Amino acid sequence: MAFRRRTKSYPLFSQEFVIHNHADIGFCLVLCVLIGLMFEVTAKTAFLFILPQYNISVPTAGRILNKPKKPLGRLPACAPPVKFFYLCQLAYWLHALPELYFQKVRKEEIPRQLQYICLYLVHIAGAYLLNLSRLGLILLLLQYSTEFLFHTARLFYFADENNEKLFSAWAAVFGVTRLFILTLAVLAIGFGLARMENQAFDPEKGNFNTLFCRLCVLLLVCAAQAWLMWRFIHSQLRHWREYWNEQSAKRRVPATPRLPARLIKRESGYHENGVVKAENGTSPRTKKLKSP
Repeated sequence: MAFRRRTKSYPLFSQEFVIHNHADIGFCLVLCVLIGLMFEVTAKTAFLFILPQYNISVPTAGRILNKPKKPLGRLPACAPPVKFFYLCQLAYWLHALPELYFQKVRKEEIPRQLQYICLYLVHIAGAYLLNLSRLGLILLLLQYSTEFLFHTARLFYFADENNEKLFSAWAAVFGVTRLFILTLAVLAIGFGLARMENQAFDPEKGNFNTLFCRLCVLLLVCAAQAWLMWRFIHSQLRHWREYWNEQSAKRRVPATPRLPARLIKRESGYHENGVVKAENGTSPRTKKLKSP
């Protein structure tokens, strides 16, 4: 009868214990919230973890109404589905930070991963807080389409190392996407918001449509796209350099000369191409036996 090997036990609340059991710990916290909903004493506290907290209560004549909070922007408010999308995006990229610890990412990879995560967090949070939800949706669609093509190319490459055509398509799409993002940002923020009448800074009413804020947003978008393009060009040049070095190394390797076939001598002749020949090149003839 086969028995399962027992996994190594780690000290309670140690680093290895948290890493190996973080999913179970999170599930236990969810169970505690669900159990808290069953009792009236703890229900009010438990509801804080499952209900959205973006509404404020405004006292009126004799009763309390839940009035939605005004969006932090000058453009029209985003629909509830769009707001839910932004909240999910923020939650995903925020949860990617502790995942670096739980997945034991190498120290050399942590700076690159942090840059990647922080870029998404800054742009998504900026679009959500400044009420640039529609522009943010279009830009995220372009960015995620490029990322989808890149990961598809990686899957085909892992299946067969000769499948590198999708990487060429991704390289072309990556450059075009950077151009589209810059163009849309300049048209929407630089020209569209600049023509609006109300350009006063009023955080209470959600109006950030000022020249300084527009310049800051445009500088952030342009700097991010320029940095991504520079990293892309640098990686492509390094890839091409490695490829040409491999090709030149293959051409420099001389071909190994073939050794001549050895001749096997046997008695009065030798064998060549399966035929026995004499020393002078003629085939030896078999002697006839004289009859007695």
